[in-house]
Amino acid sequence: VQLVESGGGLVQPGGSLTLSCTVHGSALDNYAISWFRQAPGEGRKGVACINPIDSRRYYADSLVKGRFTISSDRAENRVYLRMVSLEPDATAIYYCAAVRQDVFRATSSSPLILNYDYWGQGTEVTVSS
Repeated sequence: VQLVESGGGLVQPGGSLTLSCTVHGSALDNYAISWFRQAPGEGRKGVACINPIDSRRYYADSLVKGRFTISSDRAENRVYLRMVSLEPDATAIYYCAAVRQDVFRATSSSPLILNYDYWGQGTEVTVSS
């Protein structure tokens, strides 16, 4: 299974970006997909998660602040992260990751702290004027 991110780049404060994560080698429904980010000098943090089967979503509210939306397209085997009203503190490398459905369904805590099975290579987002 391979995850490939795209859509990162340089954006001005207040701007928007949509990141894409394409899953190769498996049906999207076999996994829950999450976005993580790692800012310069910081550890990796979970941002958002989606179960493509029922579109249930989870967000790290302290990071997202209502400005990010995760979605999925099962026909395209793809998960998106739409980011609006971006601020410089959103500058980071964004990674998507996949965790098996049986592990995802078994947890009663946040899916963003699970041990993920597959990771993408990351896409860089820079918010700067």
